[in-house]
Amino acid sequence: MDTGKYLKNASSMYYNTTFDDVQNDLSDDEDIWDNLLLFIKATIMGSIIIASIFGNLLVIVSVMRHRKLRVITNYYVISLALADMLVAMFAMSFNASVEIFNRWLFSYRLCDVWNSMDVYFSTVSILHLCDISIDRYYAICKPLKYSLHMTKKVVAMMLVNTWVSPAFLSFLPIFMGWYTTKEHQEFRRKHPDECVFVVNQTYAVISSSISFWIPGSIMIYMYSQIFKEANRQEKEMFNRHGAAMLLHANNTNGDMLSNSGGSSKTLTLHEINQDLHHTPTRERSISRMKREHKAARTLGIIMGIFILCWLPFFLWYDSVTFCTTCECPHLVVAMLFWIGYFNSTLNPLIYAYFNKDFREAFKNTLQCAFCSLCQRPPSDLNYIDQRRPSVRYEDRTRSVFSETYLKHNVDRRSSEFGSTL
Repeated sequence: MDTGKYLKNASSMYYNTTFDDVQNDLSDDEDIWDNLLLFIKATIMGSIIIASIFGNLLVIVSVMRHRKLRVITNYYVISLALADMLVAMFAMSFNASVEIFNRWLFSYRLCDVWNSMDVYFSTVSILHLCDISIDRYYAICKPLKYSLHMTKKVVAMMLVNTWVSPAFLSFLPIFMGWYTTKEHQEFRRKHPDECVFVVNQTYAVISSSISFWIPGSIMIYMYSQIFKEANRQEKEMFNRHGAAMLLHANNTNGDMLSNSGGSSKTLTLHEINQDLHHTPTRERSISRMKREHKAARTLGIIMGIFILCWLPFFLWYDSVTFCTTCECPHLVVAMLFWIGYFNSTLNPLIYAYFNKDFREAFKNTLQCAFCSLCQRPPSDLNYIDQRRPSVRYEDRTRSVFSETYLKHNVDRRSSEFGSTL
C-alpha cells in the first residue's frame, strides 16, 4: 500500500515537473519571439528616424552649397525639409519610445509637448506642400504674373505664416485642455505613465480640416489645373512644331514659292522662318517652360505620396472620434502613425530620383562629406546644363524644330517632363 502511494506520488510529481518544463519551454519561446519582434520594430523605427534626419539635412546642405539650387521654389523645399527633420527628431522619437517600452517614460507635461509638436510639425509639412502647389500654379498657369506675385517678400510672408499659424492649432488648445474630454483628462491624472492622444469631436473636425482636408483639396485643385495647362502647352508646342515642319517641307518642294498666294503667304512664310530659326531668347523660353513642367511633375509626385501616406491616418482619426463604439487594434494605429511619419523620409528620395540637379548636388555633397581630402569648392551644377541639348553651343545654330529634334521629342514627350527640373 505504501509502495502504491509512493509510485502514485512519484508519477504525479513527474507529470507536474514535465508540464512545468513544457510551460517554461513555451514561455522561453514566446520571450524569444517577443524580443525578436521588438528588435525588428526598433530597427525599422530607428532606420526611418535616422534616414529622415540625414536625408532632409542633406537637402538643406545641398541647396545652401550649390548656387544653382537657390531659386524661389527651393525656399519652400528647404523649409519643408526642416519641418520633416523636426518631425523625425521630436515626434517620431517619442512615439518610438512608447512603442518599444509600452509606456510613457517622461513627465505628464512633456506628454502635452509631444502631442503639440506632433500636430504642429505635421500641419507645417502639409501647409508647405500647399504653398508649393500655389507657387507652381502661378509659374505654369500664369507665368506673366509669376514674377509680380511670387517675390521674395511674398514667399517670406507665406513661409512665416506657414510656421506660425499651426501653433494656434496645436500648442494653444492642447496646453489649455480644449482638445480633449473631461473624462480623458481625469484618466491622465490617474495614469501619468500613459500618453494617449484622445480628442473631442469639435477639435477633431477643426484640426483635421486645417491640417489635411482643406489644404489637400487646394493642392488637388491646383495640380489638376497645372497638369491641364502643362498638357495644353505641350500639345500646342508639339502641334506648332509639326505644322512648321510640314510647311517648311512644302516650301522646300516649291509649293510655297508660288506668286498666286499674295501677301498672306508671304506672312505665313515669315512666321515659319521665325519658328525654324533658333534664337537664344526662344531657346531660353522653351528650356524654362520644360523646367517648370518637370518641377510641377516632381512636386506633384511629392504631393501624391503625401496624401497616400496621411489619408489613412486622418480617415481613422475622424472615424474613431465620431464612432465611440469603434475599436481599432493598437498595431493598426501604430502602423497608421508610422506610415504618415514615413512621408518625411520619402521626400529627399523623391528629389534624388526625379530631379537631376538635386541628384548631382547630393552626390557632390556626400563626396565632400565622406572624403576628408576633398578640397573642391561647391559645384554650381553648370556641367549638368552642358549635357542638355537645349543649351549646347553647337546646337544654338540648329533649329529646335528640326527633324532630329522632333524625332527625339516624339519618343520622349510622354516621359521627359518627369525626369529632371
